Amino acid sequence: MAITRRHLLQGSALAAIAPALGLNTGGLPAITPAFADDAPNGLKWRHGLSTYGEIKYPADFKRYDYVKPDAPKGGVVRLFQPGTYDSFNLVVAGLKGTVAASVARIYDSLMEASLDEPDTYYGELAEAAAFPDDFSYVIYRLRPGSRWHDGKPVTPEDVIFSFEALKANSPMFSAYYRHIEKAEKIGDRDIKFTFDSPGNRELPMITGQLIILPKHWWEGTDPQGKKRDITASTLEPPLGSGPYRIKEFVAGRSVVLERVKDYWGKDIPIAIGQNNFDELRYEYFRDDTVAREALKADQFDWYNERSAKEWASAYDVSPVREKRLLKELFTVRNQGRMQGWVFNLRRPKFADARLRRAFNYAFDFEEMNRVLSTGEYHRDSSYFDGIPDLMATGLPEGKELEILETVRDKVPPEVFMTPYTNPVGGTPENVRANLREATRLLKEAGFEIRDRKLVDASGQPFTVEILGNSGDSGMERITLFYKPSLERLGITVNLRAVDTVQYQNRVRDFDFEMVTQVWGQSISPGNEQRDNFGSQAADRQGSNNLPGIKNPAVDAIIEKIIFANSRADQVAAAKALDRVLLWNFYCVPHFNYDKQRYVYWDRFNHPDPLPKYAVSGFPNLWWFDADKAAKLKRS
Repeated sequence: MAITRRHLLQGSALAAIAPALGLNTGGLPAITPAFADDAPNGLKWRHGLSTYGEIKYPADFKRYDYVKPDAPKGGVVRLFQPGTYDSFNLVVAGLKGTVAASVARIYDSLMEASLDEPDTYYGELAEAAAFPDDFSYVIYRLRPGSRWHDGKPVTPEDVIFSFEALKANSPMFSAYYRHIEKAEKIGDRDIKFTFDSPGNRELPMITGQLIILPKHWWEGTDPQGKKRDITASTLEPPLGSGPYRIKEFVAGRSVVLERVKDYWGKDIPIAIGQNNFDELRYEYFRDDTVAREALKADQFDWYNERSAKEWASAYDVSPVREKRLLKELFTVRNQGRMQGWVFNLRRPKFADARLRRAFNYAFDFEEMNRVLSTGEYHRDSSYFDGIPDLMATGLPEGKELEILETVRDKVPPEVFMTPYTNPVGGTPENVRANLREATRLLKEAGFEIRDRKLVDASGQPFTVEILGNSGDSGMERITLFYKPSLERLGITVNLRAVDTVQYQNRVRDFDFEMVTQVWGQSISPGNEQRDNFGSQAADRQGSNNLPGIKNPAVDAIIEKIIFANSRADQVAAAKALDRVLLWNFYCVPHFNYDKQRYVYWDRFNHPDPLPKYAVSGFPNLWWFDADKAAKLKRS
């Protein structure tokens, strides 16, 4: 799937690399008057938005350059999904139930991302947007002819209903759209979103990422005559307006989407050459090992291989040797990330940063990388790892230093004096030195060893439970590798693997001591940082602030990112945030890789080259190749 900011927020992305952005660092998003000058208050309609840079496509563009406009329609693709699901209601995702990953495809947004430009959006349900120079509000105009799958038109009332429902019931959207005070209808096709203050240049654009839901359907009754409840999980297939709809499903095991042949938007510029498969069949597997064997037996078509070891060793089979089952690496250029074991700071035992830092010294990444991962990873050294211009390196200077000076009394002194680096293992000498340093930090924090057990100042043994998902065998191996090093420090370690549903419920309720977290980052960070690291998100069920960070310095710097007036200011604030997060040791960093590994049966085709920010672009940009499929069938 091509990943946009919206997909990043709905689910954590797992790999990242960043290119040079080449953005114009000043001025408003480009204005290309393509519509009648009838926008309210003398404003100009804009067909595309980008936070700081110029946009590529003119107002009269017919399609994206990177698509095959006459790509054949048809065929079926069978897709792997890990875990299970018990709901189709995106509104309460992250709060109630486990939502089927496929359901987002039945909906449209006001705007959708271009994949050959950084952080640029063009109209989908909306044909245009307008906003003033101070960014105090935005007006969106719906396209004439946009409609739901039942034939009813998409209306401003649907947009307002969606905004209010998502903001009221979704922890993620509540944080993301915190600065939007209200949405109101101001014309037959126009909706005005008013912000709580001027100066937030990202808000007009991210407002356009809003998923639009059908008000009349959610306020109606189901086939049994029961009134629908948008605040509850449900397995009734919802009504959408997008290029696909739910055809059939087996709860928790599979979902089949069918292409909507009379999709209202099939001829708008952003849709040409995309959504080519007649059916998308999502098959759910709770175990990666079983899934790999099913792939090799041609039980599904496409698999994202997350394990470097399995990538290197699990595919020495005849279909791969005969190039019927293909292995391909795709470079990731549109994301950064931090992955690591996070500490639950809501538990007093993790309050001391010296203890948290000692946990980092116990992780021998280099040996883990050699033994378990064929040596291809590098270790995360930034919360924006993979986006070089946002990563804090060296010592702070310039605008970054100016920002940090405003919170000097609230951050560790090392922020100003010492470049952050992770400890390096890989040799017996390094490992011993790291464990000695960990022991020193623990002693400094008031711990000591008694009868080979680490105890706190009151004499209580220090124990930790690391929570895992029983379906993620790769992460379990890494945690098992880590466990003996912690035990050498006298820490009693319990590894607890639970099923997917229990795991999600416990994480959502912050019912853990340590757990693996992945924070995905776009190349233009903004309002989502509040949900990732802000104090207000620390105790909000379902937020991305799993550690429970409540740090006034972090909060202040996040506001600097959100209200940056230029790309240079945004970069400086992101670096400052990165540096403060690192020196507070909220997690033990894992590792990163700048590729996505895919294994797939050779019955498909795609544009060549793929757009820069699409990763694989599958399945949006690909199509079923009947000749390849026939050849596979004969072989």
